[in-house]
Amino acid sequence: MALAALPGERIAVGSIVAALKDRVYGLLVVLLGLPNCLPMPPPIPLVCGLVLAFVAVQMLAGRVMPWLPQALLARSIGKPVLTRAVDRAVPLLIRLERFSQPRLTMLGGAYAIPVLGLVILILALGLVVAAPFIGQIPLGLAVCLVGLGLVERDGILIIAGAIFGALGLALSAGFAYAIFSGIHGLFF
Repeated sequence: MALAALPGERIAVGSIVAALKDRVYGLLVVLLGLPNCLPMPPPIPLVCGLVLAFVAVQMLAGRVMPWLPQALLARSIGKPVLTRAVDRAVPLLIRLERFSQPRLTMLGGAYAIPVLGLVILILALGLVVAAPFIGQIPLGLAVCLVGLGLVERDGILIIAGAIFGALGLALSAGFAYAIFSGIHGLFF
């Protein structure tokens, strides 16, 4: 992979972002969705949702590359750590590529990025208010599917993520309604 071939003992995050080029948004979306695919304590979905919303707003604005703070871009990762991470990720990506292939590529194209930014922003806001411990799981999976669809240029995965996200949002809305109704019934 191109990341492991970058020169130097340490590789700056900015260099990694530059090497990923047009797939950096997809990778960021997947990385921010993954922690929400398991039951997590309350601050994790909130933090991931807020950072994901920040990334989604940039997509919505049509930025080609995401803006990240200079302090983060200047940080570096040791080449052995990066190589180990790439070596672990490659078998998973190979398995994923068996199921995923470039389909309906216009859904991951440059003109679709702002629309996907809106979809991801809605999912991110859903993560922020998701029910603790398990409410974020459907939304986390939806975010990961959309992100993987972007990385793999697979419109079918993007559509599946959007549908799964709509179901997750409906589930969260039902949970919020149940809580509101319960509180309303206690006091009125």
